Amino acid sequence: MAFYTYILECSDGSFYTGHTDNLDQRFAQHQSGYITGYTFKRRPVELAWSEYFATRYEALEAEKRIKGWTRAKKQALIAGDWTLLSELARNSGDRR
Repeated sequence: MAFYTYILECSDGSFYTGHTDNLDQRFAQHQSGYITGYTFKRRPVELAWSEYFATRYEALEAEKRIKGWTRAKKQALIAGDWTLLSELARNSGDRR
């Protein structure tokens, strides 16, 4: 079974990070307002980034790690700017 960690960009410009085993369904739930949490009043949302993981544990660990990141680090991840992401991690003392 596949698992995903994902970042949504909300209509207010904020980011939401989560994990799921069905990315299309979870995105639709956020978009429709079915999920009444953080994204409910910040719709519409856009899928900004996602990554596949072999286990739920790996996806959850990635979610936890990314949730602790600065906005700049999340933007670098979304852009695929590994050089900037590495530099930001060094500057923050984050070696993960």
